[in-house]
Amino acid sequence: MLKLFSGLLNSFPGLDMKLSKLKLVLMMVVIVLPGYVMAQGDGMSEYTLGSGDVIRIQVYGEDDLFVEAQLSDAGTLSYPFLGELQLLGLTVGELQDKIRKGLLGDYLVDPKVTVTILEYRQFYINGEVNKPGGFPFQPGLTIRKAVSLAAGFTERASKKNMFVVSDSDASQTPRRVDLNSPVKPGDSITVEQSFF
Repeated sequence: MLKLFSGLLNSFPGLDMKLSKLKLVLMMVVIVLPGYVMAQGDGMSEYTLGSGDVIRIQVYGEDDLFVEAQLSDAGTLSYPFLGELQLLGLTVGELQDKIRKGLLGDYLVDPKVTVTILEYRQFYINGEVNKPGGFPFQPGLTIRKAVSLAAGFTERASKKNMFVVSDSDASQTPRRVDLNSPVKPGDSITVEQSFF
């Protein structure tokens, strides 16, 4: 590719060498940068699937392989040709790859698999909020936003004594948080009572 660009630049004899090098660098950036950006932002998020998530699986050109379903309590999903799939703890990218590999060869030549999260599992908030309960998770959720969804703090709420127990924490140890701490799906937030 470098030879191709060098050849193109050499076909313009009136250009000085510095301008030629600058154009070469700019051309390479224009060609290489979009691929780099796609690799960095190709939807391969860190979010891991869990029971309660609602997902859509599509395979381009294969309507029979379209599935929209909620993951079971065990984090599984029944999928055509592949049977019961264990999805608990997989990212969207890992699931796409798992399905693509499962369909490749025996069923399809080059499956184009897309997995979309339609609905995240709930997070829970209790204690000194006006409407405690479970709420649908939204990307970018913080404790402040979660409290807003729960209709705000009660008069007795302590804004300094808030704790989260994460679904992914095997020890289920409460962790102290502040209003700007992120919330994950499955988290249980407790707002303690203020003594003053």
